[in-house]
Amino acid sequence: MNDGYDAGYGGGDQYEIVGYDEYGQPVYRQAQAQGQAPSQAGGQQAYDPYDPYGQHQAAYDQQSHPNPPDHQGYGYDPYAGGGQQPYDPYGSQPGWDTGQQPYDPHNTRNPYDPYGQAAAGTPQPRVAEQTAQTAQTAHIPQQAGPPDEPEPTAESAEPDRDDREYRTEQFAFVEEPTDDSEDVIDWMKFTENRTERREEARRRARARIVALVVVLALVAVGGVGYLWYAGKLPGTSSSDDKTGGTTAAGAQKRDVIAVHLHDTDGGGTSTALLVDNTTAKQGTAVLLPNTLALTADDGTATTLAKSVDEAGPDATRTALDTVLGTDIEGTWRLDTPYLQILVDLVGNIEVDTDTDVPDPDAKDKGAAPLVHKGEAQTLSGKMAVAYATYQGSGEEADAQLQRFGQVMQGVLRKLSSDPQAATTTVQTLGLILDPPLTEKDLGSFLAGLSDLAKGGDFKTELLPVQDDGRLSAEAADGVVKDVLGGTAKSPDQDAAVSVSVRNATGDEDRTAKARVTLLNGGFTFLSGGTASGTQAASEVVYAEAADKENAVQVAKTLGLSADAVEQGEVSANARVSVVLGQDYEPAS
Repeated sequence: MNDGYDAGYGGGDQYEIVGYDEYGQPVYRQAQAQGQAPSQAGGQQAYDPYDPYGQHQAAYDQQSHPNPPDHQGYGYDPYAGGGQQPYDPYGSQPGWDTGQQPYDPHNTRNPYDPYGQAAAGTPQPRVAEQTAQTAQTAHIPQQAGPPDEPEPTAESAEPDRDDREYRTEQFAFVEEPTDDSEDVIDWMKFTENRTERREEARRRARARIVALVVVLALVAVGGVGYLWYAGKLPGTSSSDDKTGGTTAAGAQKRDVIAVHLHDTDGGGTSTALLVDNTTAKQGTAVLLPNTLALTADDGTATTLAKSVDEAGPDATRTALDTVLGTDIEGTWRLDTPYLQILVDLVGNIEVDTDTDVPDPDAKDKGAAPLVHKGEAQTLSGKMAVAYATYQGSGEEADAQLQRFGQVMQGVLRKLSSDPQAATTTVQTLGLILDPPLTEKDLGSFLAGLSDLAKGGDFKTELLPVQDDGRLSAEAADGVVKDVLGGTAKSPDQDAAVSVSVRNATGDEDRTAKARVTLLNGGFTFLSGGTASGTQAASEVVYAEAADKENAVQVAKTLGLSADAVEQGEVSANARVSVVLGQDYEPAS
């Protein structure tokens, strides 16, 4: 297939380059052969193999028509000689301006007009160095325009090509993203995200610090408030501010129940106040000595032991409230058989025993002890009863009372902390409780103390009393105020008959036994010392006639005969004087 740019097109004719168009493509024309005349003989037009219409037209004869018309009619041959311009495919004939300009590599303002069409009547520069008036017919192959370029029409042609408009698609490359721009955007996003994460971390750290400071401040304020409320801050204690300390201690809520242990075999009673301080979350067993001086309902002086045995639980509870300034909610009578059952129900207890306890049922005195001394000793019900009621030879009554407190604490540690389960245990005992205390109330109360005992918030305290059974200042400032939240108020000294005791038995232990007996009988004990010798018969002497009946009661309390009572001189500060003789037999 022949190409319009083929140098051999047209039967082997040769072509030469005459210039370049605006796209840098060469422009050809037919080369003249050597010795060839510029025109054919006789004025005839040479045969042009390139005839776009496929036919030859007659040309004007210069001789026949010396004055051809100005216009070219139908029969015009663009390749005829005789002064006619050869066919110029780019429209460079005289009078016809194709708008083509010669290629100038330095001229960047050469507009593109592929078909040489310009606006009518507008002069355009001609192609430089155009071959002039040659006789030889030249054929220049048609040059192709830019691909996909639509042919402009006359209507779209503009008067000035330098002022043409530009189309949007010519600047499409501006909107095309590049790899570099994507990388920049990604880096900016990464930097922005990392900065935001750092700022967020700083904000979270500041929020945590603020929250921590607020929590610490609240804890500090709460701690100070609690210490102030409990009266434990400096300046609010009883020694610095008695009124403030008493108010703080009294403002705490306490539940108090009195428990009386009755020894059904050996006789005697032991009393403790079980205290549940719901405000301070503290449980305490306050051990009350039997010699504690009380005031009976008729206003006479009595002791705790005598009140329990003779007056009963209600009168004793009222007397204790008066002396200690408390509000006892109920009384729990616990006989030793019920204590044994209770210990067995909870599954034995562990107690740090302080002495060996013999078996009360053993017939042989050399038998092994029922309870051994040591730490964390496991006690059954029988062992617990024997340990709680044991008082060794020469021991004070307070020693036995403290053992009873140990057993009660061990029971609370093993009792269930669930109120319903504890109530079931109480119901299983089959106790007959004194009103207003009920089985449900007792079970719930013991469950609360059990929870405190298991958590290590339970302790035992011994209420200290003086020799005459009155409360000491230590007891008033310590146990009564801090633990019970009450105010100590002992009976008037004149309410109890003071008895002076002198030992003439030859046995020093009998003085202590007589003291306990008298205190339990509601008398005030005054020590008269020990006689240098012994005396066979005991004496009970009163000074005033009004004290004769008191002297008779003293003799009866000590187990002496009424014949031993007589009027005479008594010791100082005593209303009745007693000399213990060898006929005195203390109660076991």
